[in-house]
Amino acid sequence: MTNDPTAKTLAELGVADASGVVRLFTDVRNRFTSELEAKQSANDWEELRGAWVGRKSGMLTRITDNWLKPAKPELKRTVGQALNELKAHVEAALESRRATIEAAVDIAALAREREDLSLPGVVRPLGSRHPLRQTLDEIEGIFLSLGYSVVAGPEMETPYYNFEALNIPEHHPARDNMDTFYMATPPGSAPLLLRTHTSPMQVRTMEKHQPPVRIIVPGKVYRRDNPDATHGFMFHQIEGLAVDTDITFCDFKGTVEYFVREFLGPNVKTRLRPSYFPFTEPSVEVDATCVFCGGRGCNVCKQSGWIELFGAGMVDPAVYGFVKYDAKKLSGFAFGLGVERLTQLKYNINDLQLYFQNDVRFLRQFS
Repeated sequence: MTNDPTAKTLAELGVADASGVVRLFTDVRNRFTSELEAKQSANDWEELRGAWVGRKSGMLTRITDNWLKPAKPELKRTVGQALNELKAHVEAALESRRATIEAAVDIAALAREREDLSLPGVVRPLGSRHPLRQTLDEIEGIFLSLGYSVVAGPEMETPYYNFEALNIPEHHPARDNMDTFYMATPPGSAPLLLRTHTSPMQVRTMEKHQPPVRIIVPGKVYRRDNPDATHGFMFHQIEGLAVDTDITFCDFKGTVEYFVREFLGPNVKTRLRPSYFPFTEPSVEVDATCVFCGGRGCNVCKQSGWIELFGAGMVDPAVYGFVKYDAKKLSGFAFGLGVERLTQLKYNINDLQLYFQNDVRFLRQFS
């Protein structure tokens, strides 16, 4: 401190009587009051406290060492009494200011944390439904409007339901280890595999229900494919089945055309190409005019104007034999929709792997 009177003795300050001592202590007290008023924060308070009541170099310590101890005997009592009063005043004032500062801090904290219930809530960023989920929901909605029911089945299947009951013979290439995930099972137990399509639910449903049957079966399926832009070892499929008396190929064709128009747009045309599937006869591949060029020809459709959508056909009568349906009285059709492929066409996605990479930049495009 500059011009600090406590650095000198009373004799050096020219104080020779009690009145001089009183004036000197009054000046010191006023100085403390002035400094105290300037301190408004906890750090300032700590600094002031150290400057006045610090044991080694505080103001009160210097007064004791420089004024009280070397004071003349006739002034010691006056100096001691004034020092005690000053000390009590300083400590009380410091404690009061500390309480005031702490209260101000608490009030400020409460003000920051107070919630105004009249204000609107915090709008947090929301996610969006995955494009595959959106496609699944849309397809389900189309078929529900036609009177179909949605059913689910196990992802772990037996060879009987996955192959045999669907008229897929024992030595068919699809049953090879190179194409199908077989599970390790204890010796003597029934073999298990990860289903390669949702078609097993055709058989499971017909075993439990008599016609009429109209179902779709959405779910995951598994095949031994190396992941790339158009393949994956896990993907989603929707199997469809309709069985009743007097269902004709015209009913099948009308259902397919209705679905394609509802899903891809009213201007899309369809065509049926002959194909082969073990559990349908006749079997067809369903094509649609290219959604990107309108059938004029582009790189996506390889200049043909057509894009393959899915396989389908009339249920092979041999399948009815596994579920004890009368093939002479009943007929029906089945189809298998690849959800990833239809989503690629719907949203112009050129890489199947994007579905499974959880890239927020990709997913936000479908909010």
